[in-house]
Order: sequence, then C-alpha cells, then structure tokens
Amino acid sequence: MKLLIMGPPGVGKGTQAKILSKKLNITHLSTGEILRGEIQKNTKIGEVAKSYIDHGNLVPDDLILNIISEKISVQIQNKGYLLDGFPRTIPQATGFDKLLNKINHNLDFAINLTANEDELIKRILERGKFSGRSDESVDIVKKRQKIYWAQTAPLIKYYQYKNILKNINGIGEVEEITKSILEVIN
Repeated sequence: MKLLIMGPPGVGKGTQAKILSKKLNITHLSTGEILRGEIQKNTKIGEVAKSYIDHGNLVPDDLILNIISEKISVQIQNKGYLLDGFPRTIPQATGFDKLLNKINHNLDFAINLTANEDELIKRILERGKFSGRSDESVDIVKKRQKIYWAQTAPLIKYYQYKNILKNINGIGEVEEITKSILEVIN
C-alpha cells in the first residue's frame, strides 16, 4: 500500500504515520525526521534545511524531491510506504507524480487529518515544552500555520480531484483516529 498523510502542523501526522506503518507493515518515510537527522549530522543538506526550518519556512521543493526520490528504493516500492510531511506544495506533488509515473506506481490514498487551528496551536506549544524542537515557539507556530494554509492546504483539492483523498478528524484518542483511518483505507 502506498499512502501519504497530510494535515496542518500539530494534527498528529507523525504519531499516526508511525502506528499505521507498523500495523500495515510498510515503510514510514518522514521528511521531518530525515531533515532533522541531516541537521544533527551537520550535513550540507542539514545546514540548508536548518536555515529554513528555524524560521518556520518550508524547505525548498527541489531539495525535498531529491531526498524523497533517493529514499524510495525498489525495496520500499515493493513493500509499500507511508509518506509523512511530503508533499507540502503543489509543485512537490506534481514532481512526485512524475517520479511515480517513471516507476509505474500510484498512490493508493492521501489521508488528510483535520482539526481546529486553536487546538493545534495549543498542542504544538505543549509538545515544544518536551521536544526541544527549535520550531515550536508561538510566533513560529503561527507562521507555520499560515504557510500550511497558503501552500499545503491546496493539496486537499489536488488529491480530491485524483479521487484518493480521505478526510479524517484528527482530534480525539490516538487509537480512535487510527481505527478511523484503517476503516477508510481497507
């Protein structure tokens, strides 16, 4: 199964992606985790990514597309995968579609987790107290929300048009949200 999970910052994409990838026995590809790993290792990609992330901006499309095309190996293609944090823009989505066409693959579903914006801001700020992430201050959180609605939210229509979008309420108990996702994709 080939999936992507999307939704605004703080909605629980990473949490659900980890659970779903285990339950479905597919590879979890988190661009956020990949980029944080590159930052930690002080690689050139990490340095470039950090300069964007620290200011609440999206990492450039070409950099993300290169990372994803590198990570989707033949083994992962055959096993299946769940993309978390990618694509975030229409150009990333169209670039990814070109990559999928090259390898004769299609996405099965785009899972869109939804939630109230104020609830999400509260969640992220709470999480920031424990995570130590540099992108979780009030101003940066609000900037990330604004960027999401301007650049990432248009993907909802994009995947709706492709008839693979599944909207799921992202507020509630983690297990209930997982159950809702599994019901719509099975």
